[in-house]
Amino acid sequence: MNSLWQDIRIKLTQSGSRINLLIGINVLVFLLINIPNVFLHMMGNDMVGYYANEYLALPASLSKLATRFWTPVSYMFMHDGIFHILFNMLWLYWMGQIFEEYLGNKRIVNLYLMGGLVGAVFFVLSFNVFPIFAGTNAVVVGASASVTAIVIATATLLPNYTIYMMFIGPVKLKWLALFFVVVDFLSIAGPNAGGEIAHLGGALMGFIYVKQLNRGNDLNRSVNQIFSQRPKVKVASVNKSYQQQSSSIPRQEEIDRILDKISATGYDSLNKQEKDALSRASKHEG
Repeated sequence: MNSLWQDIRIKLTQSGSRINLLIGINVLVFLLINIPNVFLHMMGNDMVGYYANEYLALPASLSKLATRFWTPVSYMFMHDGIFHILFNMLWLYWMGQIFEEYLGNKRIVNLYLMGGLVGAVFFVLSFNVFPIFAGTNAVVVGASASVTAIVIATATLLPNYTIYMMFIGPVKLKWLALFFVVVDFLSIAGPNAGGEIAHLGGALMGFIYVKQLNRGNDLNRSVNQIFSQRPKVKVASVNKSYQQQSSSIPRQEEIDRILDKISATGYDSLNKQEKDALSRASKHEG
């Protein structure tokens, strides 16, 4: 048992990937709430589930939100049932791997949080502006807005990247992203309006994130952290002349050009040298 927990700890904290950490936090929160809730439920007591929804879910009520100011963060690590967390974590794992492969592993946590926060803003504003939601005591839980941000960001960066889906076959990310957005929009008229609105907020965040990144604006507030380091110059004397030798880290301008090309025509349009440059930059960032 000690070996198992040690393996899990290493996987979550030392693998280099932040996807495992995010999934681990979501699963841990789910288990901490639902394992005791199952036992109490069998005894006719749903106290754990009640307090979890009361103090960790994101409320639409502004007065309640004022006394539960932490819920715009806590809600994005909660889930309403096993299938809710299962599908969210599967999409996070699949899309997160592609995202980290091309942009490194230091961005995904920030995008996860930003997508969830924008989703929270969309939810709260909608339920306090549109008359159809007036007077409802709605709450929202789930990582869906955060995961949607990562899905849309990945599709915006690599629109022609193809994945293989069971029973469907090869699908380009741009069509998958379009499907997500259309379904979420049409589902606002359904029973989970708050969740669908939050998804759209996350989708918008993911789209803006990559578009701003392509323009050189890093929304992580860590300007030039990944692609901005200039190649170091080494000077060597050869027959009283000097020769500059640059490191293998691509220049910021080159990375920006490659990202613009990916956004316009897809990853498949890159030549070997451009793919190598993007790979080196991602490894240096990680």
